[in-house]
Amino acid sequence: MAAAALCCRGLCRTGWLPTLQIVRYAKSVTRHWKAMHFERQKLMAVTEYIAPKPAIPEKCVTPYIRAIKEENGYAKLLRRQVTETFRDSKMIAVCQHNFIPSEEMLLMKHRLRKHNIHVKFFPNEIVRPYLSVSKYKNLLPLFVGCSLMLVSPEIKAKEMLRILKNVPQINLLGACIDNTILSNQGVVNYSNLPAMEIIQGQVVGTLSLLASQTCALLHHSPVHLTALLDQYIKEQSGGAGETDGKAGEGQAELGPAKSSVGL
Repeated sequence: MAAAALCCRGLCRTGWLPTLQIVRYAKSVTRHWKAMHFERQKLMAVTEYIAPKPAIPEKCVTPYIRAIKEENGYAKLLRRQVTETFRDSKMIAVCQHNFIPSEEMLLMKHRLRKHNIHVKFFPNEIVRPYLSVSKYKNLLPLFVGCSLMLVSPEIKAKEMLRILKNVPQINLLGACIDNTILSNQGVVNYSNLPAMEIIQGQVVGTLSLLASQTCALLHHSPVHLTALLDQYIKEQSGGAGETDGKAGEGQAELGPAKSSVGL
């Protein structure tokens, strides 16, 4: 028994298989797919059910619901800031914003803030819709790429150009000064004009000079007429005195002649 068990273990380890194996044979498939006869295909196509179309299209029955996209709070805030900026500023300059180091940008902002000029960054998606319905619609071609705005409640064109001259990365494209749209060269020409106080003094001096000349012309004829009348009166009074003196001398000469005749 022990020998038989050891022999059996040895055979199992070497991969021995039994001589008898049970094999289950499956039935062969004899029914394969066969194409339908063409006459039957015609019959099936003719007798196919076609559902009737509704009298009213489905698009008209069910209304199209458009999804309303709500604007976020940050966009509303930017839109309100744009409106306030254009309403409260007398000078709005649009510049092309190229790459500039942060230190130079801070230095430029500090120099501009000394003259009450502020730097504003607004995306074009916020600025362009506002400009299209406002009186500043002619500024739309300036807001194409990356741009920034220099705004001020006062007109400080000369100071702005002097500071931008030291920052070549910021290029001035145009400006709206006192509700007047100017190009780059127009802003330069505007900055060369004298101050408003000097122009007002010149205008007042010109108007006062014209007024004084008009007053002098109006007083010239009466003064000249008065002088002529005074001269005429003097001449008349001098002629009457000479006549009285001659008459007195004649009477004095007649007096001695009469006295000599009486004697």
